[in-house]
Amino acid sequence: MTRRLLAAAALVCALVTPLRAQRFWKETLYPLVSYSAADGLWLWGHYGRWSPVGFMERPEPYLAAVNLDAGVSTRGSYWLVLDLQAPAWFDGWRIAATGSFVRANRAGYYGIGNDTRYFGDSTDGRSYLYRVGRTQQSFRVALQRRLVGGLRALVGGGIARTDFRLLPGESVFQRDIVAGAIDTTEFPVSDPTGRFGLIYDTRDHEIDPHQGLFGELLYTAGDAYHRVTASARAYIRPAEKLTIAVRLAGEDVRGAAPLTALMNMESSDRTIETMGGYRSLRGYYEGRFAGPGKLLGNIEARYALIWAPSLLEVKAVVFYESGRVFDAGEKWRLTTEGLHSCGGVEIAARMQRNTLIAVGMGFGNEGARFQLGVGWSF
Repeated sequence: MTRRLLAAAALVCALVTPLRAQRFWKETLYPLVSYSAADGLWLWGHYGRWSPVGFMERPEPYLAAVNLDAGVSTRGSYWLVLDLQAPAWFDGWRIAATGSFVRANRAGYYGIGNDTRYFGDSTDGRSYLYRVGRTQQSFRVALQRRLVGGLRALVGGGIARTDFRLLPGESVFQRDIVAGAIDTTEFPVSDPTGRFGLIYDTRDHEIDPHQGLFGELLYTAGDAYHRVTASARAYIRPAEKLTIAVRLAGEDVRGAAPLTALMNMESSDRTIETMGGYRSLRGYYEGRFAGPGKLLGNIEARYALIWAPSLLEVKAVVFYESGRVFDAGEKWRLTTEGLHSCGGVEIAARMQRNTLIAVGMGFGNEGARFQLGVGWSF
């Protein structure tokens, strides 16, 4: 009898183990419509193929995913992004690779520095005063290895090729060319980079965290320049349906950095356009303030109006954020001087484990800005 029981148990284990280890793929395909003041109406679509984590309780939204996103605007902008993510396919390892082709036909450019001025009525008769055409092809890859607990090491690299194009009429970009602040002989510019760093992550869910910590310290080396980026986030859950999210981030760029490096900030998974826009200051235009040094702080409260974890959560959000850039030669520091602040509200919806869309308005001292984001701002 004992032998029969052991044989039966062995047979069950042999059958169950492959089922538990089985990995399958799902597909998603949907269109989206959005609007921006610069580009007008956007029509874009998303195709995704992803392997779910099943019933396992883990922070990663999926084992692996391949996503293709493409969009076109009514004012000549378009983009195509192919993204591969494998956060849990290999035990202890994470792999990410992204290739993109983006044409921003009316990208924002307001000058370099923390004190650049914006006057809404100054665009009368000068439609492209704060605009420039920008085209970029980029590829980046990152490999992460878990060291112990929530601590991971990262090594990665990439290359971006960027070109700028003057639009008809007078523009701030043209003024900076004449003043010598921008050297047009460097365009198009290729920017190969390598980066490494440490990441600490204890979030309960990576797409929609309710509690936990996330921090990163990165060093990025480019051609004749380098930058150090640090970021810390905390997600605090004082009540079941309420999450308080806080972020403090900074970056210091040294050397002969290209213009694009002054207009964005590094992170472990992407570059963030700063200062202004959905990923930084939601009450200002994208790229409103640019400079080699950046300082950014955000706080927001997310309250669940519809609460069905792992299926659907609809949240009301209020936020407040401040940030600034530091000019060339200016020492980076923690300070409350020269900050540009804004606040706003959002409605966000998370469907199942790995899809989150947020819409809202940001209000700064230069007016109100509509925001649409796929994923949280931070």
